[in-house]
Amino acid sequence: MAGNSFGTLFKLTTFGESHGVAIGGILEGCPSGIALNMDAIKAEMDRRKPGQSAIVTQRKEEDKVEFFSGIFEGKTTGTPIGFAIYNSNQKSADYSHIKDSYRPSHADYVYDQKYGFRDYRGGGRSSARETASRVVAGAIAKQFLKEIKINAFVSQVGSISLNIPYQELDLSQTEANPVRCPDKTTAAAMEAHIREVRKEGDTIGGIITGVIQNVPVGLGEPVFDKLHAQLGKAMLSINAVKGFEYGSGFEGVKMKGSEHNDAFNTDGTTKTNNSGGVQGGISNGMDIFFNIAFKPVATIIQPYETIDKKGDIVQTKGKGRHDPCVVPRAVPIVEAMAALVLADFMLLNRVIKS
Repeated sequence: MAGNSFGTLFKLTTFGESHGVAIGGILEGCPSGIALNMDAIKAEMDRRKPGQSAIVTQRKEEDKVEFFSGIFEGKTTGTPIGFAIYNSNQKSADYSHIKDSYRPSHADYVYDQKYGFRDYRGGGRSSARETASRVVAGAIAKQFLKEIKINAFVSQVGSISLNIPYQELDLSQTEANPVRCPDKTTAAAMEAHIREVRKEGDTIGGIITGVIQNVPVGLGEPVFDKLHAQLGKAMLSINAVKGFEYGSGFEGVKMKGSEHNDAFNTDGTTKTNNSGGVQGGISNGMDIFFNIAFKPVATIIQPYETIDKKGDIVQTKGKGRHDPCVVPRAVPIVEAMAALVLADFMLLNRVIKS
């Protein structure tokens, strides 16, 4: 099965299924001598893990990372970093009812058609549980990047939007509530909405905003590996993501060129930042900011109609433990994928300049 690796020099390959023995990964290309803060890695994992609040899936997983290689006496050795996260709270019986049928808007049908066989327990390889491995690698990438600040936060749930520019927000408050929205008033409204939707046995989507600061000028490889193109690929690889925009995004089409152009200051910075920190596919030193749209979770705890393997119409109902809204737990995943992209480009720049 192709498509399990991400990156060129700073490269992550992941393995495992939602209800298998373990998930994990191999991280190649991490420079040697980085003193890893294991508490920081655990903190990132705690942000993503299930069961952390009343508005996420109640599956209980400790998500403790076990490292097998690439680290000695607390420092990276420059060799592949192998790690695993053991699954301990699977309830595979919750999925026995879909053994021979397909959940709408899930990967069930296409996996079966592509491979002729599928692991139906929790979605198998297509489960968002796979993203835990990305968070481990992203936490290591963050420690390699050091000076670069990567923050993400929930800016919309359903129709409830945070209409405050990120420059006016205290992003240190993102973790102050279970929704991970840095404005407490908006966060309270979002949380109430998620709880209401959950009671209905339904789900809701949302938007995560990412902000990357202190990025050096020159990251990005034209023409096919532009910085924003790789960020887009990274974000679109996350489960349930339906859209990516950076800088002025789709709103930019409403502007004239004279309005949209970012005029220069004498030091090379720009007076505005409609470019979103990227010009010609290369970072220009300004803040990189982007929005990612997440669809409502496909599993709804309501009766629904679908088809089985024979093509017959069947009636069934969603079961198991699922997020009513994925965006609160997806925040650290977004940050992790951004860190992996930037770490890869930092290493590529070293090669070019050597």
